[in-house]
Amino acid sequence: MRILVRGRLRRGNPLRRRSDVVAAWTALGVAVLLFAGTPLAGVGAGLWAHRQAAALAAAQRAERHQVRARVIGTPSRTLPAADGTEHPRRAAVRWTEAATGEHTAEARVPAGTLAGDVVDVWADARGHGVGAPPGDAAVWQHTVTVGGCAAGGAALLVVLGHGAARRIAMRRRLREWEREWARTGPDWTSGAA
Repeated sequence: MRILVRGRLRRGNPLRRRSDVVAAWTALGVAVLLFAGTPLAGVGAGLWAHRQAAALAAAQRAERHQVRARVIGTPSRTLPAADGTEHPRRAAVRWTEAATGEHTAEARVPAGTLAGDVVDVWADARGHGVGAPPGDAAVWQHTVTVGGCAAGGAALLVVLGHGAARRIAMRRRLREWEREWARTGPDWTSGAA
């Protein structure tokens, strides 16, 4: 393969057109971008997403805290998932904190919770029921998703750009062939008649 690439790029062949050289260099550039550029784009985007998600998770962990609360309302009804499991439900809960007193809020409670049950819920500094802050697994899931999408998007961009370049090169090549045929065609067809 190495000899073929060198041969295609450097050999002085009288039948080689300029468009052939451009096509060979373009193919080499596309290969480098696909095998080196797209993974780097994915890693770069993934690292950026990891920093952002980790900072958000740390901020949420700092402002949220878990409390023991008593369910005072009837949990909302939800339809079971396709696999038969039930999702957490929302219900009115009440808890007391030494510093701020009694709080009542809507919060997510586990499926199957009844009024009067004591559950762990997450609350923010204002006493509102909120979801749990994202854990390390959620941060890494976000990181991998963003990195994978960035790498896939970069690869798609490279492939679409290569397709456009090939289409432009083919049109130019066909115009060159038409000009050459217009110049040499009469010599070939005049003797046959």
